[in-house]
Amino acid sequence: MKKLLFSILPFFAVSVLATTAFSQKVGSTSMQFLKVMPCARATAMGEAYSVLASGAEAVFWNPAGLALIDNSEVSMTYLNWIFDTQQGALSFATSFESFGNIGVQVQYVDFGEIEEAKWTAPYNQSTEYPGLTGNTFRPFTYLVGVSYANRLTDKFTVGLTAKYAHESLYNGSMAETFDSRKNPVTVKTWANGLMFDFGIGYNTGFRSIRIGAAVQNFGADVKYAGEANPLPLSLRVGIATDVMGHDALFFESEESRLSLAFDLFQPNDYAQQAHMGMEYEFSNLVALRVGYKANYDADGIVAGIGLKHRLTDMKLSVDYSYGSLDYNLGSVHRITIGAGF
Repeated sequence: MKKLLFSILPFFAVSVLATTAFSQKVGSTSMQFLKVMPCARATAMGEAYSVLASGAEAVFWNPAGLALIDNSEVSMTYLNWIFDTQQGALSFATSFESFGNIGVQVQYVDFGEIEEAKWTAPYNQSTEYPGLTGNTFRPFTYLVGVSYANRLTDKFTVGLTAKYAHESLYNGSMAETFDSRKNPVTVKTWANGLMFDFGIGYNTGFRSIRIGAAVQNFGADVKYAGEANPLPLSLRVGIATDVMGHDALFFESEESRLSLAFDLFQPNDYAQQAHMGMEYEFSNLVALRVGYKANYDADGIVAGIGLKHRLTDMKLSVDYSYGSLDYNLGSVHRITIGAGF
């Protein structure tokens, strides 16, 4: 027990120190799409996933989890977000044995069609739709990344991700606006960002208790037009255990598994938040999940289901999650299809 305590304390010490450091940069951040996470299993568990993330899905959450597989995996997620926004995410991971594991990811976000409005002629001068020009534009963003992870010992894993993101607010073209003196100027409406994720994972060796931490979106400020804003830098620190299952904390079972996970989440533009999740899996076939996100303006209770099937040497999985936002924003649906081979 003393060994377990000394294993956990450094992770929570990092969390406390990071809370102070991050809170010094409270304010607006750029590239908000980075906060919308993929993977239906993870989101159904309230995004308490810094420990449970493994294989292809780990590249989005904690790259250290990439080292936990010894085969190849692919994961594809579709997300129906608010206001006609749609997001797709694809990841692939493979093991190179003693060299370590490599993962890649691609994300794309389509924010839907938006009507253009201007405050200089020519535009619609009616009182019902003032400023509309009759044109539309379609903001979008994409991200590509590569990850590397390895086992330092049989219990300790580390991982690193490098990501490049491009965000276009106005069809990737220039736009006309006004400076502080009301003079017309032409500005660019897109931005690029290079960022890094760092992650660690540790199996305490005491039953099924595992801990992990990840720093995400570490990089320079992103500049749109003449103003630069920081990336949504964040820290995740988590703990997870199986209360039922093989080598479980309380109840031994070969047929069922019940896992609990808890993450502390510290962004650089908001107060500290908490993520909690639970997953019950029967016969390695069907999984039921529920989670809760604390200290969020709209998010709260989430839930989902997962199915697994083995087809010769291939493992197939389908996961779904549902989350309800407030009355005006509606609900969010995610579906993830995965394969291991």
